Amino acid sequence: MICIQNEKDKRKNSTILKVPGKLWDEIKNILPKEKPSKTIGRPIVPYRKVFDGILYILRTGCQWKMLPKEYGSGSTCHRRFQQWNRLDLFKKTWVKLLKIYDYTIGINWTWQSIDSISIKSPLGEGAMTGSNPTDRSKLG
Repeated sequence: MICIQNEKDKRKNSTILKVPGKLWDEIKNILPKEKPSKTIGRPIVPYRKVFDGILYILRTGCQWKMLPKEYGSGSTCHRRFQQWNRLDLFKKTWVKLLKIYDYTIGINWTWQSIDSISIKSPLGEGAMTGSNPTDRSKLG
């Protein structure tokens, strides 16, 4: 079973700032192949380090340029975030992890909730719209 909790910190609802090993094993198969380490050019920042940096940004809300150096450059993490986002890797990761969770624990599909907001449409007034029964027969 994959546990999405820090091994060191077993408190309920603890903040996760790094991806645990078993979870990373599932995520790394979705990411593109890394550049080999002995190639010409700048050394590549390992994907796990970058993924942890992206997770840190998303969990803390800090700016990319203020990312702690243990995650590599904020610019590198931001560039990879944009690349992976264009490739739909976060969506693919989410779907894969949901399937694993459903298989191991099970998702309770008997209860769902929807959240929405109802406001007047700024362009919804005029002869093309009928009267609104909740608005005392005003158009809109």
